[in-house]
Amino acid sequence: MRVAVITLVAGRHRHLRLQQDGLAAGTRQPDHYVVVTMDDPGARGVLAGRRPTAGTVSVPTGADGRLPLAAARNAGARRALDAGADLLVFLDVDCVPGPDLLARYARTAADGALLCGTVAYLPPPPPDGYRLSTLPALAPPHPGRPVPGDTEVIRDGDHRLFWSLSFALTAATWRAVGGFCEDYTGYGGEDTDFARTAAAGGVELWWVGGAPAYHQYHPVSRPPVEHIDDILRNGRIYKDRWGSWPMEGWLHEFARRGLVTHDPRTDTWRRTGDVPQGVPGGR
Repeated sequence: MRVAVITLVAGRHRHLRLQQDGLAAGTRQPDHYVVVTMDDPGARGVLAGRRPTAGTVSVPTGADGRLPLAAARNAGARRALDAGADLLVFLDVDCVPGPDLLARYARTAADGALLCGTVAYLPPPPPDGYRLSTLPALAPPHPGRPVPGDTEVIRDGDHRLFWSLSFALTAATWRAVGGFCEDYTGYGGEDTDFARTAAAGGVELWWVGGAPAYHQYHPVSRPPVEHIDDILRNGRIYKDRWGSWPMEGWLHEFARRGLVTHDPRTDTWRRTGDVPQGVPGGR
């Protein structure tokens, strides 16, 4: 089985470098490491001369400046499949793989299943940065997702809990799902849509133990008010496709702050207030 790791980058070069280090330290090396750059030509210099060797794919942002996350994942998958990959492993640029992540995904892989490992959110790094050997002790896996034992696989998972931070699927399963819907741009919705499409096609969600990833710290705002327009736009696309709104927790929190309002007659959310200035960004 030929394994490809696919990640997207638009900045966060320090995070990208540590991810590459984590892959190099793994018990199984990727056969292909595909880094999709979104208006980030500097990423090539970060990756050059280091292992595992990375191939880059460039996907430009649109005129609106929104990151084309869905299109970028699809472009990365195309490159990996063209190179002969049998298993696609998607890692967020902030995620450092545990040493057995690729090996566990490869051993567990089966057609008709989305595989998700655990993700732990790390605290801010010390002055000299994170060290691979200390990552497991810095934070537990996220409590909002199942946490299987190291040799355990929890099948028949809830697709609403799918996340794109760390997941894997066979080439056949990717083709069956059809990739990500490229109508989505910017923050939110595209991964919820992908899981919904997978579920509609009979693809199961499996939680895989022993395949941890460690999410490097960066500032965020909760709720993500800097992404309110993306959330409203992408939420509308999802509503038109599936009949319900995603990210409702964020929408209700925006409403509590007077930033959006909901019309129950038409089941429509719309912007009503200005976003506060100076909020942190990031996914």
